[in-house]
Amino acid sequence: MSVLKPQKAIFSDLKKLDNLLQEFEENEDDEIENVIIENYKKENIELNNITIRKAIVNNIEFISSNLEKNTFIDIEFNNCNFSNTSFDNCSFIRCEFKNCKFTGCSFIESELSNISFIDTNMNYANLSIATIKSVMFKNTMLRNTSFQENKFKNVFFKEADLTQSQFFKTSLKGVDFSDSIIEGIIVSIEDIKGAIINEFQAIDLLYLLGVKVK
Repeated sequence: MSVLKPQKAIFSDLKKLDNLLQEFEENEDDEIENVIIENYKKENIELNNITIRKAIVNNIEFISSNLEKNTFIDIEFNNCNFSNTSFDNCSFIRCEFKNCKFTGCSFIESELSNISFIDTNMNYANLSIATIKSVMFKNTMLRNTSFQENKFKNVFFKEADLTQSQFFKTSLKGVDFSDSIIEGIIVSIEDIKGAIINEFQAIDLLYLLGVKVK
């Protein structure tokens, strides 16, 4: 399972930010690095075309906000809530999310590369047309989550809950669902071809053949 973690070895002299929005208002380069952001709560904000790299983010809430077209590199997120926030057209590179909440979030046309979602809630998220490369969803809720026209490469689901999630024009060849929940997923025969499932999950997918089990 080759998913790179944030390169914390390159972090140096982390600066604590008390007001993230003010920091970018005062920063002409729209880029910050080597920072720690903690206990920060905002709703309905708009913050676009910025870059954050080499950071630790703890206990922040950005709810119902617009965070589109941003870049996040080498960041560790812990206990954060981004519910109903848009991350469309963003780039996430070597980031780790632990115990975070992305309920109803949108990642349309975003790039996710070397990302770990651990003990995280992503129910009703929309990852349509996103490039998803070397990404792990571990013990993560993905109920009713939408994957449409995605490019998957080295994607891992470990004890994830994909109940009623949707896969459309997304090849799942080689993807291992065997220890995850896939009850009620919506997928085509073409897309599921080559996926790894267990014998009980096979029964859940019999609807693709138009048959019923008595």
